[in-house]
Amino acid sequence: MRNFLIYGIILVAIILSIGAIFQPDSGSREISLSEVIEKAKAGEVQSIQVEDNILLVKINGETGVVRSRKESSSSVEEILRDNQIAVGTSANAVEVIVKGPSSFGSFFGLMINFLPLLIFGGILLFMMRQAQGSNSQAMSFGKSKAKMVSEKPTVKFNDVAGQDEAKVELEEVVDFLKHPQKFVAIGAKIPRGVLLIGSPGTGKTLLAKAVSGEAEVPFFSISGSEFVEMFVGVGASRVRDLFDQAKRNAPAIVFVDEIDAVGRQRGAGLGGSHDEREQTLNQILVEMDGFDSTANVIVIAATNRPDVLDPALLRPGRFDRQVTLDLPDLTGRKAVLEVHAKGKPFEKEVSLDTVAKQTPGFSGADLANLLNEAAILTARRTKKKISMDELNESVDRLIAGPEKKSRVMTDEEKKVVAYHEAGHAVVGHFQKDADPVFKVTIVPRGMAGGYTRSLPKDDRRLHDKAYYQAMMAQALGGYVSEQVFFGIPTTGSHDDIGKVTQIAKEMVTKWGMSEKLGTRTFGKRESMVFLGRDIAEQRDYSEKTAEEIDEEVRLLVDEAKERCEKVILKNKDKLILLAEKLIEVETIESESLTELLGEISTNIEETTDSKDLVDNEIVDNNDLKDKPQGKIELNPSGPTID
Repeated sequence: MRNFLIYGIILVAIILSIGAIFQPDSGSREISLSEVIEKAKAGEVQSIQVEDNILLVKINGETGVVRSRKESSSSVEEILRDNQIAVGTSANAVEVIVKGPSSFGSFFGLMINFLPLLIFGGILLFMMRQAQGSNSQAMSFGKSKAKMVSEKPTVKFNDVAGQDEAKVELEEVVDFLKHPQKFVAIGAKIPRGVLLIGSPGTGKTLLAKAVSGEAEVPFFSISGSEFVEMFVGVGASRVRDLFDQAKRNAPAIVFVDEIDAVGRQRGAGLGGSHDEREQTLNQILVEMDGFDSTANVIVIAATNRPDVLDPALLRPGRFDRQVTLDLPDLTGRKAVLEVHAKGKPFEKEVSLDTVAKQTPGFSGADLANLLNEAAILTARRTKKKISMDELNESVDRLIAGPEKKSRVMTDEEKKVVAYHEAGHAVVGHFQKDADPVFKVTIVPRGMAGGYTRSLPKDDRRLHDKAYYQAMMAQALGGYVSEQVFFGIPTTGSHDDIGKVTQIAKEMVTKWGMSEKLGTRTFGKRESMVFLGRDIAEQRDYSEKTAEEIDEEVRLLVDEAKERCEKVILKNKDKLILLAEKLIEVETIESESLTELLGEISTNIEETTDSKDLVDNEIVDNNDLKDKPQGKIELNPSGPTID
């Protein structure tokens, strides 16, 4: 429609321009035909030029010509002869010049006459094309919306860092497609599918792009949500069309992002109605390993919810390989930072090793965002190169949120926040099982009035009971500090108390860290397949056991509080010194913090004898991550306590 209007406007402009160019000069004088005859009788007319019904008369003694008109059926020569006026080239005769019609004038007249017809024809053509387009869209409703990657690839395996094992698996798939003979020679079969599993931001889609860049075969990309429509059978039809395209271009790769949109576990079929998602999943299962499974097509899929996928989709013969992409370790984080640092100017003192050490638990997307935030801050500060100040600020922004410079605290509130954060820092610093405290600040960020950030000594995945006892004691440091120095705690400890309670509950009900209740779990989470989230918890224990669980949780929290009180009372002078320093400078980091607090004391009297604890009980730290809302969430940079 837009192009049609543009072409119509251009056509009208051309016609008007031609008409303006070839219309007679409106500035010339016009006289009647009878006056022309009288002047001719008087011998004043030199020549008459005839153009259709227009007479251009040249009169002796005048410059230029005058205009006149005649009837279309009459002849100028006959009119002159009837009035006894000589016609010819002699001295007393009038020369008559008859000029044929102009081709431009004819074209202009023709366009004027046919302009309404042209406009009507254009509108009719447009309506016919629209009807034809709607018909073709209806006919292609069941066609696949997969995009075939044909442009020059921009991502290669060298651009993917921190996922070496996953790269090896996919490099082998690409090698299988490019050199199948060396695998076939020893009887190896090409894998039917590769499922990429990992938390958001770990690089699943980036790895698929790298496969597209490395594989010299057709690459089809589609999202799982693009299969399903409101009409039954459309998703299955699109699956068939997608695999038909891939088979025609075999060997080929099909990448399905977010496959859990259609690959969720099938239900019992209650209600007797057709489920479009289930029909689509059934067609995917048949295409991947049905009756005809000879096609040389590999399916690569990505998801961060493997627990909701249908078992038939995960069996051998369909997704033969399941590649897990984990959060990068220290070496991987440094490699990811080096990849994303390309093209960005840095100051000489910038150390990516230091940044990598400050960001345990960060995914590849988090690290890319960190460097981008640092570049934005550098541009905002009108600097030419990125320094450590911008990088450290970016880490804080990603962990705790942007700095709230507009928030104004009273002197009393600032003092309470300083003693609160100093309590966290002192308790964390003087416990050997706690993570070392890296930074303490009372500058408001996000929803927090201040925070204390600890960094783990190394990238540990397993933690024992002593670690979580120390973490709970540190989390209660702010609450106890307010109680000791001000006599009454404030509402600023509500999040700390929630974290402590949740850790204690997990220790008792999930990790078997309760001596009284023993090594068993309590409660079973139920989830809806279509919702994909935990919505309820089934109680598989009695009311008496529930009371014992509550009692054990209370004992663990009370033990953590008692331990916290002993640390604070023993190092009361250090806490006061740190709090007063925070009121003065607002932020203290690493070396300055260690110098202020001194060496860690290990002879603190414990509430319980640590020798009596089962030190060999360990738990996977990943169980604390990606919890539903309301669960304990450890900060990816180690415990960050508000």
